[in-house]
Amino acid sequence: MQTIYADGIANITLIDGVIRMDLVNVTKIEDQQASARPVAAVAMSMQGMLRTHDQLGKAIEKMVADGILTKNEPQEPAGGK
Repeated sequence: MQTIYADGIANITLIDGVIRMDLVNVTKIEDQQASARPVAAVAMSMQGMLRTHDQLGKAIEKMVADGILTKNEPQEPAGGK
């Protein structure tokens, strides 16, 4: 199995029931703007994407419980409610 490092996901599309996502790496940051280049693509079914979302949520919850991550409270929009 090949391991691909990615800084994030871009260009998520749904075509004929298949979710397609480009994995990207940040190449440089200038004036608070990041430039990213695609390094690979992932294609999965809608059910596969939903299972992935559930698994990622559980992984984040475990990292919070283990003290690795902390959750930030949602911020109020500028100008109040």
